[in-house]
Amino acid sequence: MVFSSRATLGGVTDPSPAALPATITYPAAERLDLVEHLHGHPVADPYRRLEDPTDPHTIEWSAKQDALAREWLDVLPGRAALGERLAELMRTGSVGTPVWRAGRAFYSRRGPDQDYPVLYVLEDGEERVLLDVTALDPSGRTTLDRWSPSVEGTRLAYQVSVGGDEHSLLHVLDVVTGEVLEGPIDRCRYSPVGWLPGGEEFFYVRRLDPELVPEDERQFHRRVWRHRVGTDPATDVNVHGDGLDHTYYYGLSVTDDGRWLIVNGAPGTVRRDSVWIADLHGTGELRPVITADQGAQCSAWVEDDRLYLRTSLDAPRFRLCVADPARPAEWTELVAEQPDSVLDAATWLDGTLVLLRTRHAVSELHLHDPATGEHRGAIPLPGTGSLHGWSTVDRATEVDRDVLWFGFSDFVTPLSVYRFSLSENDTTLHAAAPGTVELPSVTTQQICYESADGTTVRMFVVSEEQHPDLPRPALLTGYGGFAVGRGPGYSATTLAWVEAGGVWVHASLRGGDEEGEEWHQAGMRERKQNVFDDFHAAAEKLVVDGWTTPQQLSIMGGSNGGLLVGAAMTQRPELYAAVVCSAPLLDMVRYENFLLGRLWAEEYGSASVPEELAWLLSYSPYHRVRPGVEYPSVLFTVFESDSRVDPNHARKMCAALQHATASDPTKHPVLLRRETEVGHAGRSVSRSVGLAVDQLTFLAGATGLEFA
Repeated sequence: MVFSSRATLGGVTDPSPAALPATITYPAAERLDLVEHLHGHPVADPYRRLEDPTDPHTIEWSAKQDALAREWLDVLPGRAALGERLAELMRTGSVGTPVWRAGRAFYSRRGPDQDYPVLYVLEDGEERVLLDVTALDPSGRTTLDRWSPSVEGTRLAYQVSVGGDEHSLLHVLDVVTGEVLEGPIDRCRYSPVGWLPGGEEFFYVRRLDPELVPEDERQFHRRVWRHRVGTDPATDVNVHGDGLDHTYYYGLSVTDDGRWLIVNGAPGTVRRDSVWIADLHGTGELRPVITADQGAQCSAWVEDDRLYLRTSLDAPRFRLCVADPARPAEWTELVAEQPDSVLDAATWLDGTLVLLRTRHAVSELHLHDPATGEHRGAIPLPGTGSLHGWSTVDRATEVDRDVLWFGFSDFVTPLSVYRFSLSENDTTLHAAAPGTVELPSVTTQQICYESADGTTVRMFVVSEEQHPDLPRPALLTGYGGFAVGRGPGYSATTLAWVEAGGVWVHASLRGGDEEGEEWHQAGMRERKQNVFDDFHAAAEKLVVDGWTTPQQLSIMGGSNGGLLVGAAMTQRPELYAAVVCSAPLLDMVRYENFLLGRLWAEEYGSASVPEELAWLLSYSPYHRVRPGVEYPSVLFTVFESDSRVDPNHARKMCAALQHATASDPTKHPVLLRRETEVGHAGRSVSRSVGLAVDQLTFLAGATGLEFA
C-alpha cells in the first residue's frame, strides 16, 4: 500500500470540504456561575456539573458529543487505507522473554491475527498453550495482567481483569493438567506473587476488605499476605502493612530456596522507597534495609548469599551496593554512579553481574565483576533501541546457565527476543516477532536542542529523510512526568505517519527518568513549567530547522502526557495546528478528588496548600482557557472504565474550549471521543487500531497529511 502526502512547501491543504460537515453546533453544556475563593485565589469552575457521570445533563451532553465526534471522524479521508495499513503493521505480533522454572520455559506470544498475547509453556522441546484470555472470554473484554510460575514450574499464579478496570482477579493453575486450582481472589490489583518452594504457599498483595475501611479509601489499604493454595483467603496471614500510610503500594520477591523474603514499598507514586528483608528460615521478622524518610529509591535482591541494592541514595543516576543479608543496613558500594548514564537494573549471570544502563534513553548492557564491581565489557546489542525484560535460568535448570535472554525493540524492529552467551561472547536472535510485514524505509536520529533556560534536551526524530527537505506534517509527542521515560521502540502509528510523508518526534522532557532522578525532579511540583518549556522548545526547533511549520505541527499525549498537550495548547495555541489529548489530567485544582488523584500530590502539588495551589493554577489547562482565542483543532479521547484518570477532566475541558474558541469549528473542531468497557492501559489490537485511526486521521486532516 502506498501512502501519499499533501505536504507542500509552505502550504497545507484543508480536509475534504465535500465530506466533512458544513456546519457544527456544539452541544450546550450548562455553564454555572461558580467561583470559589481558595487561599485568596478566585477559581472559576463553570462546568462542575459535568464531573458527575450519572447526572442526566452529563448523560445527554455526552451522547450528543458522541454523535458529533462520529459525524466528523467517520468521514475523514484516508480512514480505510490507514486502518488497513495499521492492522498490517501490527501483524508483526510480539514475543515475550522466557521465564525459566526447573527446565520449563514460560513466555507470551501474540500471533499476526491475535488480539491478545497467549501464554505458552515449553518443556522437552514441546510447546503448548497454557493460558489464552480470548478463549476464556471471546468478547475481548478480559486482559491478562500478570503471571508468575512456582519455583518448580508446576503451578502458575495469574491475574486477569475485565472491561479495562484493572481490578485484577488472582487464580492458580496446574501447569500440567491446566486445571484451575483456585480463584478468583479479588482485590489483587498490581499484586506481585512470591512462591515458596513446593508450590503450596505464596506471598502476595491484596487490599483489605472494603467494609473495613472508609468508603473513599477502598482503592488503597494494601497488605502483604501469606496464602496457602486452596484455603479461604480470609484466613491468610497478614505479613506486612499495618500501621503504614494507607496509600502504600508493595512489591515483593522470595529467593528460590525460600529463605529470603524482600518487600519494598512507597506511599502512592512518590519516589522514596522503603525496603524490608526477612529470613524465613529464622524468625521471619521483616527488618528495614532503607526507609522512605531517607528520600531515595531502592530495589533489592539476594544472590550468592549477598544482598544487592540498586539505589539513588547519594546517586541520582543510581549506584549498586551490597550488604550481608543478616546485616542489611550496612552497605558497601560496589558500582559507583556514572555521570552520563542511568543504572536501570542489574542481574546475576553465571558468576557475573550484568547491568542495564540507559544513555540518553538508549539501552546498554554491561558486564561487571561481582566481587569488585570492575567493568568487564559490554554486551553487543542488535542496534540502538530499548530492552523489554530479561531473564536467566533458575537454579533447577541445568542448561544455558551462562545465557541471558532479553527483549529488544527499536523504531523499525518489532519486539523480539535475543540471546547472549557469556562463554561465546555473542548475541543472537532467539525468537523473532512471529509476523512478517513489509516495513517502510525510515531514518531515525536523536537531536539535541536548548530549552528556555538553556538546558540541553533531546528528541528522537523519525522521518523519510535524514535532513529536512521541505516542511512536512509533523506529530510531536512526549510525557514528562513520574520518572517515566521512553526510548526507541516499534510503533505502528509512528511508521504509518512517516510512511505517509510525515515526521514523527518524541521529546525526552524533564520530569522523565532519561537522565536520572534529578531530571525527574526538574520537571515536577513548582518546576513543572520546565516540562512545557521543553516541549515548546522542541516544537520551535522543528520549525526553525525546516522540518515543519506551525500550520503543519500536531501534538499528541496521554495521561500525564495529556496534561502536557493540554498545557501546550493553552500556553501556545498559535504554535500547534491540532491536538489529540487522551485520558488527560486537565483540572489541576480538583484532580485529587477523583480516582487515584490523591496519590499524585507529590508529583504536582496539592490545591490544599496555598503555595502549591499557585503552582497548579499557573498552568492548569482547564483554568487557562480564554474566550476569543483561536485554539487549534482538538480531539479528546477518553475511556469510561478508566480507573486512574477520571474522564470528567476531558468533559469539562471540552465544554470550556467549545464555549471559548474563536476558531471556525468546521476548520478547527473541538471533539470528544468516548469508549466504554476499556480502561487506561491494556486493550486489544483491534480496539487499538480503531482508536489510532480516529486519532491520526484527525491530526492528518488538520495538518495536510493524506493516507491513501
